[in-house]
Parts: sequence; C-alpha cells; structure tokens
Amino acid sequence: MARRPTVKDLARAADVGSATVDRVLNNRPGVREATVARVLEAAARIGYPTGRRDAERRDAEHPPVRFGFVLHKPSQEFYRNFAARLEAAVAGCRDIRGSCDIRFSASQSPADFATALQAISEHVDVLATSAITHSSLSETIRQLQARGKPVFSVLNDAAASLQQGYVGLDNLKVGRIAGWMIGLQAKGAGKVAVFIGGNRWHGHILRETGLRSYLRDHAPQLALLDATVNLETRQVTYEAVLDLLDRHGDLRGIYVAGGGMEGAIAALREVRPPGKVALVVNEVTAESRAALAERYVSLIIATPLEKLCRDLVALMADAARGGVSGSSQHYLRPDLLAPDSL
Repeated sequence: MARRPTVKDLARAADVGSATVDRVLNNRPGVREATVARVLEAAARIGYPTGRRDAERRDAEHPPVRFGFVLHKPSQEFYRNFAARLEAAVAGCRDIRGSCDIRFSASQSPADFATALQAISEHVDVLATSAITHSSLSETIRQLQARGKPVFSVLNDAAASLQQGYVGLDNLKVGRIAGWMIGLQAKGAGKVAVFIGGNRWHGHILRETGLRSYLRDHAPQLALLDATVNLETRQVTYEAVLDLLDRHGDLRGIYVAGGGMEGAIAALREVRPPGKVALVVNEVTAESRAALAERYVSLIIATPLEKLCRDLVALMADAARGGVSGSSQHYLRPDLLAPDSL
C-alpha cells in the first residue's frame, strides 16, 4: 500500500518550510498568494488532501445564487405555505449554493410591488414575484431585466414578453375546469357568479374568460353574471355572496377565481344546505379542505406548490447563470380535489 504523504513531504515538494505549509492548510494569514498556489499545486501533485482545495472545487462546481421573491397577502395561509415551499426548494437545489430572500409587498398596489422589487434587486441575482399586471410595474420589470436581473412571474403573468418567464397554471384552462364542475352539478337553468380580485390580475381575467367560454359552449342554460371584484378579501366576498343569494333565487354556482373564498364558504354555510350551490375555489387550505369534506365546496383547483417551487427555482438558477434567454411560459397541471377524493 502506498504511503500517505506527510506535511514534510508536502513542504519538500513545494520547496517551503513545514510552518508555511501549516499556515496554508489552515488558511492563516501571512503567506503570499504565489506561495499558497505553489503549496496547493504540490498537494495535488503528491496526493496530499487539502480541505481548502476541496472547498475551492466545490465552490467552482456549485456557484452561489441569491434568490429573491416578492409575494403578497402574508396573512393568507396559501402564501405562507408558498413561502415555506420556496425556502425548501432553494435549500434542496444541489447544483448551486442558494440563498433565499422572501419579502411581501405592503399592498397589492403597483407602486408597492415596484418598490419591493427594486429594493430586493440590490441584494439578489434573480427574482420572482406574484405581482399584479400593470403598465408601471411592467416598466419596472423591464428595467430590472435590462440591468441583468432576470424576473419571473408566478401565478399571475405580470409582464408577458418583458419578463424572463411565467411559472404557474394555464389560467384560461382553470376557468374552463371551474365551468365544467358548475355545469355538472347545476340542476336546471339559472345563474353563475364569479369573483375576481381585481381587473389588474391578468390570471383572474383569464379564469373568468375560461369560465364564460365553457358555459357558453357546454352549459348555455347557465347565465354568467358580471364579475364581482372582491379585492381578494373574506369580508367583501361574504357580504357579496349573501347579497347575490338574496337577489338571485336561481343562483346555481359560484367561482372564486382568486382569494376571499373563506367569505363565500361562510355565506353558504349560513343560508344554503351543502351542495345546493356549486362552489369552486382555488388552493388547498385548512378551511377549503374542511368545506370540501362538508360538500359546501364542490371542487378545489389547486396549484401543485411543491412542483411549482422546484421548477421555478431550477429555471431561476439557470437564468442567473445565463442559461435562459427570451420570455417563456411554464405551465403546470392543476391538482383537482373533489369531496370523495379526500
């Protein structure tokens, strides 16, 4: 068996003293860079293990990438779960050394999203956001892209053609799935209500469009009412659903295209038996799961968060290292949960 080289062997091979070798191996100051390089080269040549060289090799093979995320609605369970999954995805990325900075916009206004994106961009290499769609925010994203800071949209396609890419569901198809469920459950002719967070959510508008197109194609006996803006809030949704039920005795279905589903669930619990009105919501939370089990909710259309975060982080890491060019859309297949699937 070959003898393991010693410090003396390394000192002789590098033509330096043993004390110098000790300082190099333990990363102590007082050694010129040329001498450090000579000692490390000699160590590699005679097969002497050095943690420093191994660390340098690992650093070269696994470059650092600083990820930045700007989300909204930290009070909602879904976005808290989203943040936790993002952290796990960054930590689990083995081909890089990733760090994760997650911030929440102060509100859903374009200015607050822009401020948060600009602030975090100073400290990260690549960004992703659940921001709304607005011309001023699109300009912010364009500027960040021009500065070499790739920006991805998640859940809502904030700046198509200007951003690095979109990762999320095909929202037009999501709306059609909601229409399919409502058309399947509704008994006879009647009306359908749809709630959107606001007209700046491109994803919500697409979901409303998909719902309308499905009903027109396959359930013409169901008339879709004008969309109700609920600002993604529980209380506004609750009051609006009670009002709709009072004014429309033939209300057959409700689709909450964004946040605020808890208000619709609470209203139906108060004035309708389970299954009387088909209610379709998005995303799995403790409250939506309970309502599904009780059949107040007919269908949950859920984003596969773990896969979304894993795919998003991989795309972001690639973009940060210059591996992606041009805008792209990365669609995920939604998870569909019905009462009997629990």
